[in-house]
Amino acid sequence: MTSIAAMRAFALGGQTRPLSWRQQQLSHLNALLQELEAPLQAALAADLGKPEVEAFFEIVGVQGELRLAKKQLKRWMAPRRVPLPAVQQPGRTWVQDEPLGTVLILGPWNYPLMLLLRPLVSALAAGNTAVLKPSEQAPAVAQLLAELVPRHFEADVVRVELGGPETAQALLKQPFDHVVFTGGTTIGREVMKAAAEQLIPVTLELGGKSPCIVLDDADLQVSARRIAWGRFLNAGQSCVAPDYVLVTPAMRQPLEAALKQAIAEFYGPDPRQSPDFGRLVSTRQFDRVDALLAGATVLHGGERVRAERYIAPTLVEGDPKSGLMQEEIFAPVLPLIEVSDFEAALRFIAGRPKPLAAYLFSRSKTARQQLIERSQSGSVVFNDVIVQAGVPGLPFGGVGPSGIGRCHGEVGFRSLSNQKSVYQRPFALDLAWRYPPYGNRLSLLKRLLG
Repeated sequence: MTSIAAMRAFALGGQTRPLSWRQQQLSHLNALLQELEAPLQAALAADLGKPEVEAFFEIVGVQGELRLAKKQLKRWMAPRRVPLPAVQQPGRTWVQDEPLGTVLILGPWNYPLMLLLRPLVSALAAGNTAVLKPSEQAPAVAQLLAELVPRHFEADVVRVELGGPETAQALLKQPFDHVVFTGGTTIGREVMKAAAEQLIPVTLELGGKSPCIVLDDADLQVSARRIAWGRFLNAGQSCVAPDYVLVTPAMRQPLEAALKQAIAEFYGPDPRQSPDFGRLVSTRQFDRVDALLAGATVLHGGERVRAERYIAPTLVEGDPKSGLMQEEIFAPVLPLIEVSDFEAALRFIAGRPKPLAAYLFSRSKTARQQLIERSQSGSVVFNDVIVQAGVPGLPFGGVGPSGIGRCHGEVGFRSLSNQKSVYQRPFALDLAWRYPPYGNRLSLLKRLLG
């Protein structure tokens, strides 16, 4: 098997620098996606019970990123001129992006294809080689990637490593040039610690409790449908899903009723029988959520079948002190918390760790601006949820405990490139005043350099 050292030597040897090589690798990735499309449905159904449409979303998410990269890559690679102060003329300065080397991509289990291959687009566009470590908790998708990736990429360009935590730990001891990790905050800390031992830069796409605020002037039915869709998509296992709802007294009961109606419209009278509702990834995850629900006041749903890893779309009365509000739920459970007004909602959010996303349903321009200015989150979305993650050119990532660094589009390309500063001077006009002996030049230098 190709060693990490060999992959790094290939990436840093100059062969990956040309635009033509990078475009060719992106074409290989496109061919991989085409071959994956048919068998992916069965793999995602086995791992997560994903409906066919949600399985297709994973392919589409990578394809959008890929199309943008292929279209914009020449522009991204072009040197970026930097103005040179008059006192340092004549000369030219610019930033030249170059490959970092070999990137390790540690994928999650909730979107086991999309969140592994999206960073690969940026890595290849930036001229890097890459090692993919799929999540062992989605074994069918991991095995599928292990079989198909070698058909489209040379082993010294992209390779797949299968295994559990011990494999990830062993990989993190290798001399990678960047690590991209998507997953929970606890494991993210461990990844960062391991990378720090070798001073390897990291991009951490984590999660957290993304709040959703519903004000009195929101469109009730549209808000409920969009919130229910985002919360119960992929059986609630989306890092950017609304994790809880803060709602004003006037909207509290109407919103609960509208959410129940939306759930019934989406999944029928028995969501367990719906072909459009998934399952939790493992009995371990089921048991975790089952324990969190044990003391909760269930407003709707709550049915659980451990043998099927099934938890019904569930609404609960939110309690800020409950276990459901102390960690990311990552399941089809949505707490509703009544707050007196928008100001109280802002204080509630400010008193908690910075989330990956913040959502507001309101027609008020003032409220929208206040959420931007008075809260910190990786992204803000008004009158919808989750959709920001599907925009290829929009930087995606968290802040503080919800993540470090950004991915997608040009930002993803830059983060996986070495942005080398270049300064070029001619031999002409080699003025003597810069060299010793300095004599009484200080006053002159103060006038020149200001």
